[in-house]
Amino acid sequence: MSRVAVVTDSTAYLPAGEAEAHGVTVVPVHVLVAGQAFDDGVDITPDDVAAALRDYRPVTTSRPNPEAFLAAYAAARDAGAEAVVSVHLSSEISGTAGSASLAARESDVDVTVVDSRSIGMGLGFGVLAAARRAAAGAEAQEVADVARRTSGAASVLFYVDTLEYLRRGGRIRAGSAAIGTALSIKPLLTVDDGRVVPLEKVRTASRALARLEEIAVERAAASGGAVDVAVHHIGAAERAAELAARLHDRLGVEVVQTELGAVVGAHVGPGAVAVVVAPRED
Repeated sequence: MSRVAVVTDSTAYLPAGEAEAHGVTVVPVHVLVAGQAFDDGVDITPDDVAAALRDYRPVTTSRPNPEAFLAAYAAARDAGAEAVVSVHLSSEISGTAGSASLAARESDVDVTVVDSRSIGMGLGFGVLAAARRAAAGAEAQEVADVARRTSGAASVLFYVDTLEYLRRGGRIRAGSAAIGTALSIKPLLTVDDGRVVPLEKVRTASRALARLEEIAVERAAASGGAVDVAVHHIGAAERAAELAARLHDRLGVEVVQTELGAVVGAHVGPGAVAVVVAPRED
């Protein structure tokens, strides 16, 4: 293990095998489906979440207990780490970073907690950049800084197939959702300073997905250098694969594809697709 260990949570939605390959410890967020508790990415899958949402079973999430982070930090210490950088989803979306901070104060190894102000691979690309920097021998502050910069510069864009799940979560009024559905309005959302906010409203799914692609290409060009790109989805594998293929052709980069879990899925619902564009620092 590197002298600096990297810890994150399950909302990074890292591709299978990437956490292990980079020595990253992932602490799962808790998911409650109709009152039954699960660990995100451990004993509940994105397909399970999508099915629960379609069946109108309530899906909620809760942050990991500080004890879970404390155990992760202790394991890193026991494996030889002298410090830990713990990188988590936006504190505007979840109290996960708060739990990590509580655990950091109790830990007997030095822990730096980073609020990524992002989610999905907006968080994940920051985590992987931090892990690479740690493997290269960087000190904890440099590892934390690269995570913060990478995630902070990432563009996270969502296509939402229906307004119904935003209505259920209290993000919009019932009347607005009914009107939007009747008019076939497909909202595009983005993460702005840690909050998921409206970006544009587009008529029809095909136009919305085309617009999502265009914005992603624009953001990549605006970065002025190499970028990492990811496509997420919940219950829309074919749609996501087609978008990923087009972005690969247009940007000439490998596009990571992973599914969204409950934290985002509970709000955006099945059919949603997200794109993340992150400047590559190293």
